[in-house]
Amino acid sequence: MAGKALILVENLSVPFDRRVWQESTTLRDAGWDVHVICPQGTKRDTEPRVEIDGVKIYRYPLRAATGGPLGYVQEYGSALWHTFRLARRIGPVDVVHACNPPDLLFLVARMLKRRGARFVFDQHDLVPELYLSRFDRGEDFLYRAVCRLERLTYRAADVVIATNESYREVAIGRGGKKPEEVFVVRSAPAVERFHQVPPEESIKRGKPHLLCYLGVMGPQDGVDYALRSLARLRDDLGRTDWHAVFVGGGDTFEDMVAFSCELGLSDSVEFTGRIPDEDLLRYLSAADVCLAPDPLNPLNDVSTMNKIMEYMAMARPIVSFDLREARVSAGDAAVYAPANDEPEFAKLIARLLDDPQERQRMGEAGKARVTGPLSWERSRTALLAAYEAACS
Repeated sequence: MAGKALILVENLSVPFDRRVWQESTTLRDAGWDVHVICPQGTKRDTEPRVEIDGVKIYRYPLRAATGGPLGYVQEYGSALWHTFRLARRIGPVDVVHACNPPDLLFLVARMLKRRGARFVFDQHDLVPELYLSRFDRGEDFLYRAVCRLERLTYRAADVVIATNESYREVAIGRGGKKPEEVFVVRSAPAVERFHQVPPEESIKRGKPHLLCYLGVMGPQDGVDYALRSLARLRDDLGRTDWHAVFVGGGDTFEDMVAFSCELGLSDSVEFTGRIPDEDLLRYLSAADVCLAPDPLNPLNDVSTMNKIMEYMAMARPIVSFDLREARVSAGDAAVYAPANDEPEFAKLIARLLDDPQERQRMGEAGKARVTGPLSWERSRTALLAAYEAACS
């Protein structure tokens, strides 16, 4: 069965959100008429109404949250109003597919369900765990509120899409969904997007080795752990034979640049911000070791990190903290420091820098994982099965 599908996303613009874009094009290829409502980007994805490769995208202006939890209340309230407005313009659909965070889009889905739509909840994050990990406030009123919103979202959903088995367990246990109502659609890189280009020695700034971090820079993403580990690599282990590049942006970007200077790393660490794909491939192709410094917290332990999947797509060896889902994703493509142990993280970097054969073996193992058991082809099958279950 195919019909009209409406995908709702608040966290990123589309097609910049790679997971949502892969889902959109998969559904399009299966015959669905795909519409997407999302925020406008700041430097890209700025057109309010555009059709790309047959996918119709409606974008709204959105100011990112500042000032803690209340800032997110304002951001999410604005996003919800715009999403309602655009959904009414699009009209009736067969499936409404809401991607969190936040767990507020069920309100739009519920409106469309009254017009005959089926609701697919695509759980990108566990928002209660995200709240605990991002804000040091404990289980306060806002925490209880996000737990209630998650329960209401689960209750409204006909089908839940989980990004991994840990999230699936939550949907069944905490969410009360039946096992046959929850489908694992793992985030997986489009391997055709990630390919080696000739390494450029100039990127290493005259040093023998390049270290690379790719991803969002938020309070829970561990860039501060990576920087402290690099300071230990220099100070405790006496290693200055490396240059490090941090690719990406986020809420703490400016803070991390300042922290790097505070640690005396400004000559050894480069922050690029968000960059085009062709530049990203240049950095990853030249990288000797890639960093996944996500610390142990309630969210990270059970979440699949896109950076790990993308490092493996580029056949790069990884140093990670020992997290449950990091091991599921990377397997033998990574070495694992005890959770949040910065001295050991630094030692593992040094070990890999001294062992080019092990780096090559790990890179090949990772590439085999993302082109085999963790490939998007498998996720494509699960996504279409979820839609079939929702519509049956």
